[in-house]
Amino acid sequence: MTDADAPQLRAEALEALLIEKGLLTSDLVDKVITRYSERVGPMNGAKLVARAWREPEFRKALLEDATSVVTEYGFEGGEVQKLVVVENTPEVHNAVVCTLCSCYPWAVLGLPPRWYKDPAYRSRIVSEPREVLREMGVSLREEMEVRVWDSSAEVRYMVLPMPPEGSENLSLEELQSLVTRDSMIGVETL
Repeated sequence: MTDADAPQLRAEALEALLIEKGLLTSDLVDKVITRYSERVGPMNGAKLVARAWREPEFRKALLEDATSVVTEYGFEGGEVQKLVVVENTPEVHNAVVCTLCSCYPWAVLGLPPRWYKDPAYRSRIVSEPREVLREMGVSLREEMEVRVWDSSAEVRYMVLPMPPEGSENLSLEELQSLVTRDSMIGVETL
């Protein structure tokens, strides 16, 4: 066993114990896993992004009223009661944070990454966004404006990343496969 195996083994042991004690069933565990791997998560956000890259009217609607657009999709997972989508452009790069805790649009981004909840990320992305983005592998031109959006209990944010070069002739499914959770948080470029 390696250190990398330890979390998985602990999770399996905890699951077995909870099932043995009658607090969980295997079916319930399977349903939760299926929900977060097939119905809630970044694949939902990727559908929105890919369609916005292909359809100017959809892009416009998403940027004007993402809450209504997402409602029409019926995504599970919640936390999109008031969703605002901000667009990366050649002149502006956007990043998302929740400085208070970890407000996050689960339905379109899935489970928040560990670093998103980290106090260092939550404070530094606001005070020194270029440095944090650089540390995360995002190099921006000096003249590019950086905007940081602070999610809250009232509003959640998602970034519409710029499409990668050479993606003009890809299908929607191929485009979706290029979109990452981190690009929709703004800490990765495609």
